[in-house]
Amino acid sequence: MNMTRPTLLDLAMTAVFCALPLSAAQASGFALVEQNASGLGNAFAGQAASAQDASTVFFNPAGLSRIEGRQVVVLGNAITPSARFSNSTSANAMLQTSTGGNGGDAGGTAFTPNLYYAMDIRPGIKFGLGVGAPFGLSTEYDDTWIGRFQAVKSHLETININPSLAFKMSDALSLGLGLDFMWAKAELTSMTNYSALIYQATSGTTALPNLSGLGTVKGDDWGFGGNVGLLYQPLPDLRVGVSYRSEVSFKLSGDATFANRPAMLNTPTGLPDQSVTADLKLPASASLSLFKAMSPQVELLADVSWTGWGSFKDLTVKRSDGSTLSSTIENWRNTWRYSLGANFHQNDRLTWRTGVAYDQSPVPDANRTPRIPDQDRTWLALGVQVKLAGKDKIDAGYAHLFVKDAIIGSGISAGPGVYPYGQVNGNYANKVDILSVQYTHDF
Repeated sequence: MNMTRPTLLDLAMTAVFCALPLSAAQASGFALVEQNASGLGNAFAGQAASAQDASTVFFNPAGLSRIEGRQVVVLGNAITPSARFSNSTSANAMLQTSTGGNGGDAGGTAFTPNLYYAMDIRPGIKFGLGVGAPFGLSTEYDDTWIGRFQAVKSHLETININPSLAFKMSDALSLGLGLDFMWAKAELTSMTNYSALIYQATSGTTALPNLSGLGTVKGDDWGFGGNVGLLYQPLPDLRVGVSYRSEVSFKLSGDATFANRPAMLNTPTGLPDQSVTADLKLPASASLSLFKAMSPQVELLADVSWTGWGSFKDLTVKRSDGSTLSSTIENWRNTWRYSLGANFHQNDRLTWRTGVAYDQSPVPDANRTPRIPDQDRTWLALGVQVKLAGKDKIDAGYAHLFVKDAIIGSGISAGPGVYPYGQVNGNYANKVDILSVQYTHDF
């Protein structure tokens, strides 16, 4: 059998093919920091400075200068969020006009793959390629739950192709830069109250009780951005990493469809199936990381990261003529994430990892919606690395995220045009579990 080495195009296309079926799950907001297994065990502390493998393409492209020769990293993340709503009927007897249950668990297990490749271009210049999902969201309720007119299914998936270069300026300083070619696809569903629409359209002369159907909005688009990084090693046992990723803007284009729609609404002035667009801006982020070797056995890592969620002001879907089909005020805020981690090298082949992190939510209490019932979370993580024969390595990591209970409905206006079919009031009990496994091969 004749075998040839895979080309960069082969690797990229394979990674894209593997990523397509993913059903992403949300981290804080809907960013996915789960980009490697080697960092998960540290709760992703110090990832812009550790540069332990080719996954540094995502966290800090300057770290590629520390990778020797050619390397491939392949991994998979199983992310299991849980979001259970509890209705507070005593707080909203006047507002919550629909009836129904609590919707079940709006979370569910999602799988996100990643692939990274690093190679030398010439002495002092390194090329890297990363393919993964930097953002994702998936929540889904029973279609008979009490908040069905606000949300049933919310799904966002992304695929990012991230070619990068690193330049070793000196033994102490490296610089890196990369491009982001990102595809985003969104699907939002909710029940549509046809009875209320007909009642409004006929000025109260026609009432059709309990007539509703599922409304679905879908769209996708490509967006473009970039990332830069710096890695500085002032001492043999100390590294400092700084990285920045730009915003990526999309104009999602697709269709809005309405199941079981009454014939009298199937008109240009009613609620026909139609083409729609929605602007989506995924936020910029920046990180400052430290890596310190305390001894040959013990390493400490630290990280502070910022995400510019303040750019997410609203979620507005427009018809092809420019008029608004639906709009939800978000008014998210910028967030900070703090993490600490440690590595313990038991011997030449076995390394243990641990880490903690505090991750702020961008969602204000007054603007929380059933689509993203997010709150602050605290990470506790463990991991292990096993070196196999030759230079190959296996990494595995696990993290449990303790998520603060989320209140929904408190302080939200229920005026006309905001929640015309009632307001969801209650509490969410949330948590997240993450398991990642990674294989690293050096050529």
